[in-house]
Amino acid sequence: MNPELDAVPATDWGVDWGDHGLWQWQGHGCHWRRIGDPAHPPLVLIHGFGAGSGHWRHNAGALAAAGWQVYAMDLLGFGDSSQPWLRLDNRLWARQLGAFLDEVVQGPAVLVGHSLGGLVALTCAVQFPDRVQAVAAVPLPDPALLLARMGGLGGSPRQAPWRRRLKRWIVNLLCRLLPLEVIVPLLVHSPLLDLGLQSAYDNPIIGDRELRRVISRPARRPGAVRALRAMSIAMPLRPHHATAPALLTRLKQPLLLIWGRQDGLVPLEVALQCRRWRPHTPLVVLDQAGHCPHDERPPIFNQTLLEWLEALSPSLA
Repeated sequence: MNPELDAVPATDWGVDWGDHGLWQWQGHGCHWRRIGDPAHPPLVLIHGFGAGSGHWRHNAGALAAAGWQVYAMDLLGFGDSSQPWLRLDNRLWARQLGAFLDEVVQGPAVLVGHSLGGLVALTCAVQFPDRVQAVAAVPLPDPALLLARMGGLGGSPRQAPWRRRLKRWIVNLLCRLLPLEVIVPLLVHSPLLDLGLQSAYDNPIIGDRELRRVISRPARRPGAVRALRAMSIAMPLRPHHATAPALLTRLKQPLLLIWGRQDGLVPLEVALQCRRWRPHTPLVVLDQAGHCPHDERPPIFNQTLLEWLEALSPSLA
């Protein structure tokens, strides 16, 4: 099944780039978009936490012009996709992405994920290896990468049952008591949102109305708090095999890491931890970029990604 696309002109490479569609997965609406020649090989962009497919505003057009059919999908809970009360973690999003590759893209693809999207892309590649040709993570965040360092290379994958039950109880209690119904509207409707966005960027972005729209519009929707609470509970309670250290050891496809040197949210040290589990992974560090190098340094980011893809092209054919 290949859903019909809405007739949206793909001439503006801003946040509304591409032809937009709505795909149903397990009863939930999933917003997606596409740009590029259908005869070209597919590449799927996956956004990060709090964002949506519009965040690839400076990349999708350039990648399509370079010979890729570019897709992007809003993960459940984000962008213009449904905001359900589900166990929202990288395993569920990977299943959503895997079904998207089957039903919409209708074939294997290269995955490029920003931040949380990088973890989702990695998870999808491990869960559905026949559907993913290669993964680029920009960057790859997971607290387990730093926590495992404290416990050695292998970490401590299993905990005593009573510890797991206690952790589950504490996480559920804290996340249900947290007054997100007050916090989220306060952030969205105040200058605090701009300050939060600036913490993810090295370059000044105050006054970037497109960027603010990408983040604030989904957060204003009725299900935003519900989805955020569901994710806040599910992500800390993931089993060891769903964390980045375990996934990196199981990944068979090529992997590229792209990091902003000034990333204050997921510091460069995390990239070095990734290479402990996958020692020969190429790492490209972009200067004058924070947590969003694809949006801060789009020309050099696009060039870096395309050069890596060109080097892989014989194995992707």
